[in-house]
Amino acid sequence: MKNTRTPAASGPGGASKTHNTWVYIRQHWQLYLIFMLPAFLLTVIFRYIPMGGIAIAFTEYNPIRGIFGSEWIGFENFQRFLSSPDFLRYLVNTLKLSIFGLLWGFPAPILIAFLLNRILSSKTKQKIQLVLYMPNFISVIVLCGIVRILLSPTGMVNALLGSNINFMTMPGAFRTIYIASGIWQGAGWASIIYTAALSNASKELKEAALIDGANIIQQIKAVEWPAIKDTVLIQFIMSVGNIMSVGFEKAYALQTDLNLNTAEIISTYVYKKGLLDGDYGFSTAVGLFNTVINVILLISMNAIVKRINDGKGI
Repeated sequence: MKNTRTPAASGPGGASKTHNTWVYIRQHWQLYLIFMLPAFLLTVIFRYIPMGGIAIAFTEYNPIRGIFGSEWIGFENFQRFLSSPDFLRYLVNTLKLSIFGLLWGFPAPILIAFLLNRILSSKTKQKIQLVLYMPNFISVIVLCGIVRILLSPTGMVNALLGSNINFMTMPGAFRTIYIASGIWQGAGWASIIYTAALSNASKELKEAALIDGANIIQQIKAVEWPAIKDTVLIQFIMSVGNIMSVGFEKAYALQTDLNLNTAEIISTYVYKKGLLDGDYGFSTAVGLFNTVINVILLISMNAIVKRINDGKGI
């Protein structure tokens, strides 16, 4: 009998599948082009082409003359910012707001995920999750309005304390207000990814831990933490990489003339110098400085995590 072999059956299975895939792509390349071209164009137009605007940081930018018609001044804008008497204050304010926010805000969704995982009733769990997720859908400006009303001299907080303190004018209270309101708004929504990761925890191991008499802390340490460890590390690396990217809208909306000593950060300074004062070259240089620091922190933290986590990072 003559031995016949089909093309799909010839050669290794993986190689034949790859070959068939490429044949299909060549036959239907128009379909792939139609679906991929819009996404490719949007990425190039809104992500890569704007990168050319970085050149503004090295010029005395004039909107009428454009980037190439403006006077090239090199690193003068960077030197001007670094030699500014307020440079250290803006940098320290940004770092304090970011680092304190990371220290207090990063563990919050993890703890929420662990607590939600202890709830056995699915209906009760869904109701609690709904309450926790709702603040995330409140606009930042609306949230800041709520905070201002609650902390005003005639607000609810002063009514409970029996005082008439205007917390929004206190420089020392700004960071606490900013971080606490951020945790309230985002911790519940941020816990989704950890709750999903906890669903991969082995139920058999958890039952075995219960039989062995393990308490809640021991169960979390032995069963639940290994299931979310990699997710936590990746999220932590990304958070450190954005440590200089403090939310501009919220910081600006919570600023008052009396709390600027701690509320003025790099992003609000860039807005004021660029859009309000029209100093586009200088504000671009400050923004670029901010971005470079973020990239350095991201790469450094990724390298550190790889060293202590058996080579696992981003």
